Amino acid sequence: MLVSQILKSKSDDGVVTAPPGTTVSRIAEILSSRRIGAVVISTDGKRLNGIVSERDVVRELGRRGTHCLGDAVETIMTARVITCSRGDPGNDVLQKMTDGRFRHIPVMEGAELVGLISIGDVVKARLNELAQEKDALEGMINGL
Repeated sequence: MLVSQILKSKSDDGVVTAPPGTTVSRIAEILSSRRIGAVVISTDGKRLNGIVSERDVVRELGRRGTHCLGDAVETIMTARVITCSRGDPGNDVLQKMTDGRFRHIPVMEGAELVGLISIGDVVKARLNELAQEKDALEGMINGL
């Protein structure tokens, strides 16, 4: 399964972005209200400046306490983001996410942000793929 297929199976809510300079407190509000695990930091919604996840917020809260909530998101975001493209196989993306120990990966088309997938999206797609393979094999066996 390709990343493009995974993106098609998702609801069309788009990618939640916030501009640089957004406070950590505001990012926490966005994560909570939207019930999502990561926000892409972008000046224009297309270019990738970084990504911040629930883990980043919790890690910083644990390290510094509530003092971090007024800081700009750039102080806790990941600026060197690993990305993928629509043509990448889902298994390759899953391996990147597992190796890097992160759960969200932006999908890029050249320098433009076109989507965001989570490890849950990739696992769901893989499980669907395995179920289809199982059904096909059962059909071949029963057809003999």
